Amino acid sequence: MLTLFHATQSRSGRIVWLLEELRAPCAIEHVDIYRSLTGTGRSDPANLHPDGKVPTLMHDGALITESAAIALYLTDLFPEADLGAPVGSPERGAYLTWLAWTAGEMEPAYWSKIEGRTETDAAARKRYDQVNARILTALRHGPFLMGHRFTAVDVMVGGALAWGLEHAPRDDLLDAYVARVAARPANARAMAKDAPEASVAA
Repeated sequence: MLTLFHATQSRSGRIVWLLEELRAPCAIEHVDIYRSLTGTGRSDPANLHPDGKVPTLMHDGALITESAAIALYLTDLFPEADLGAPVGSPERGAYLTWLAWTAGEMEPAYWSKIEGRTETDAAARKRYDQVNARILTALRHGPFLMGHRFTAVDVMVGGALAWGLEHAPRDDLLDAYVARVAARPANARAMAKDAPEASVAA
């Protein structure tokens, strides 16, 4: 049994989207979280994440946290959906790299932009520019980040870009990519489940 602990309008929305892409049966438990940008919300005792954050996935007693780890776990659990890269696949290295890069490089770079540090810190600006250059270079070689196949990487990166698009550089290639992945039916189904009053079964 899969259970996702999810907060509305948070990064765990990408995992709801991924679950929809995978057609994975999953219960969604809506929880509250503290939101640092607004100073609102609180740590919810119903949430099993040790730091009170989301996403949190429980699978038959196993607790998995952090978006990249959950994405890898789920795509390995549902290989038939072809949204990952199995062990031994020629694409496995690139797939793992993109997942780790999203959490370790892209998201911190965009937070620097959101917080205004890219305007005053040359290192933050360089990191932000490198992140966008890497995305655009990949998109010049295929409609998706790993080429012609949509993967969980596109859920992770596309979801983050859609949320932070106002902080991204204006580029037709980037705008078209975000529109393309956001238009997927699974994303629409996920958005319909984002609020607590929505259906709790993915």
